[in-house]
Amino acid sequence: MSACINGLCRAVTVSLLLLSIFFSFSSACSNGNCQLLDSCSSATDCVPGLYCGDCPAVGRSKPVCTRGQATIPTSIINGLPFNKYTWLMTHNAFSNANAPPLPGVERITFYNQEDTITNQLQNGVRGLMLDMYDFNNDIWLCHSLRGQCFNFTAFQPAINTLREVEAFLSQNPTEIVTIIIEDYVHRPKGLSTLFANAGLDKYWFPVSKMPRKGEDWPTVTDMVQENHRLLVFTSVAAKEDEEGVAYQWRYMVENESGDPGVKRGSCPNRKESQPLNSKSSSLFLMNYFPTYPVEKDACKEHSAPLAEMVGTCLKSGGNRMPNFLAVNFYMRSDGGGVFEILDRMNGPVLCGCETLAACQPGAAYGSCKNITLQTRAPNMDSTAGSNSGGSYSGSVQFSRSLASVAQLNTIVVFCFSWLPFLMFLL
Repeated sequence: MSACINGLCRAVTVSLLLLSIFFSFSSACSNGNCQLLDSCSSATDCVPGLYCGDCPAVGRSKPVCTRGQATIPTSIINGLPFNKYTWLMTHNAFSNANAPPLPGVERITFYNQEDTITNQLQNGVRGLMLDMYDFNNDIWLCHSLRGQCFNFTAFQPAINTLREVEAFLSQNPTEIVTIIIEDYVHRPKGLSTLFANAGLDKYWFPVSKMPRKGEDWPTVTDMVQENHRLLVFTSVAAKEDEEGVAYQWRYMVENESGDPGVKRGSCPNRKESQPLNSKSSSLFLMNYFPTYPVEKDACKEHSAPLAEMVGTCLKSGGNRMPNFLAVNFYMRSDGGGVFEILDRMNGPVLCGCETLAACQPGAAYGSCKNITLQTRAPNMDSTAGSNSGGSYSGSVQFSRSLASVAQLNTIVVFCFSWLPFLMFLL
């Protein structure tokens, strides 16, 4: 009676194996206990700061808990000059795929982000790239061409976004934000009036105190104490004298944006910028985004290719670590993404450790904690360096229309995908 009848034993064995796989996954972490790279079925499975997502562009269709927030470097190592830190910057921060168009108008433009300015700031973004235009007798944020804004490329009046920045700075008195303006505003005193009307003039870092010969910036502690917590740069040189808005390329070097900036093995400077290894500017902006943004490809771009490009730009900059890392769709990745790479950029400079997570507040430079890194180590080959704890607790907000958030049936599909393999073994 122990013999198999018509393959019954094989069928029973396969069924038991399938049930074992199913229950091993269904009984895994859930209800907010899943850690980075753990399998998940919904956003609520993951601990705060993570969301549940996949990355088909790199062959990862099974959803895992993915990082959605940056660790603010000053929360670990504080008191250094501003130019010693690396900050996350969003390219075309206002170009939110979920922002409604003007009434009665269908918007025709590219999108670069998936959440609001407020949420970006809560998730650790500290630099915003904004395109400003004269439009509708006001100054608008617009994603357009040839310096002219149209109703089908317009997003909203710039003052709305700047009021979000003001609210954030008011509620977070130790945080510093940088705004870089692609400037198509021609009205006299347009920018200075705009920022004053938004209530941001009280946070303004004055041009007169910005280093012009490559010296260190003031410490972040001094900037907070003096309430100089907003740095604003424009692409129009004349506005520095006319309105007191700093001309961007007088104070920072910048690599090429768009496709030239993501070409493997190359990190050329933008034509308006001094060479990346120039000692005349003490800030370094690194762009890493393609000319035409594609949401589904961003998770791949923000993994190994970005880590490799950081190493390339580091060398092009004379072993100087970039201070701003500008990206599209900043939350999309195959695990740690932009956030992990930022930690890897800050760690060697701020504390002499492989990652910011290994830094110890108050400890000697090079004194590092033993930690387990759950994701790949970016190939940055860096020796760059010189010399209150925890992550910023914002909310991860990921658009339902664009995010790839798994449902429970993903697990079932995953289990049955093993069936041919199991049958082959039997």
